[in-house]
Amino acid sequence: MTDRYAVFGNPVSHSKSPRIHALFARQTGEDMSYEALLAPTDGFVAAARAFASAGGRGANVTVPFKEEAWRLADRRSPRAEVAGAVNTLEFGPDGIFGDNTDGAGLVRDLKSNLGCDVAGRRVLLLGAGGAARGVVLPLLLEGPEELFIANRSAEKAARLAVEFARLPGCALPVKPQGGGFGELAGASYDLIINATSAGLQDARLPLPLGIFAAGSLAYEMLYGRDTPFMAQARAVGARVADGLGMLVEQAAEAFFVWRGKRPETGPVIAALRQP
Repeated sequence: MTDRYAVFGNPVSHSKSPRIHALFARQTGEDMSYEALLAPTDGFVAAARAFASAGGRGANVTVPFKEEAWRLADRRSPRAEVAGAVNTLEFGPDGIFGDNTDGAGLVRDLKSNLGCDVAGRRVLLLGAGGAARGVVLPLLLEGPEELFIANRSAEKAARLAVEFARLPGCALPVKPQGGGFGELAGASYDLIINATSAGLQDARLPLPLGIFAAGSLAYEMLYGRDTPFMAQARAVGARVADGLGMLVEQAAEAFFVWRGKRPETGPVIAALRQP
């Protein structure tokens, strides 16, 4: 029988994941199907359990269910445990396994597709919500010169930085710092990652002039739209990238969790870029 997989979200009809995994399956010769499933905002757990009971082998989880998926999992990977969010579920005889592939997808996109090695760079992470949480540890483990987390709520960013700085049993190359946007005055960074949802509302972030260092990369986690953050970075000569590569790379990591095979991502990214 064909193995069934899905992505749960609300909304979810826009998801590119079914196409991505169909391309992965064709490339690797895996016999699997993948569909987008809309879960009620108050019914994710029931929907996920029903899918597993009907023979579903695994699922991706997107907004707004990643924290619920974390609580649903019986076992979690260390990176999911730290992130406090799960975007990949595997249903098996030993229960539900939860993983978080977002950070690995971001780092792989930066290094392999964009030629941006995080090691030794000054990194600014914008946002302190779920999207940011999933990438803090993978970024830190790459050994940046510094990592500053900035958020409209300075207290929330500072708490997140302290939480990761105090991770038990984890010797980090650098300790993150956190605060408000006002604390960025006079600073400049080599890599600026926007993990906020401001682009969805076409809102401009209060970033000071000079925040983009010469030769910097501005990375927008959203994809499929030109956000004010990207426009601001482009206006001062920064290199700009959206999150499509991260989407494909995190999907490849999930595919590896499920099938034990790592597909080639370059052809899939290229296919999705085509109009």
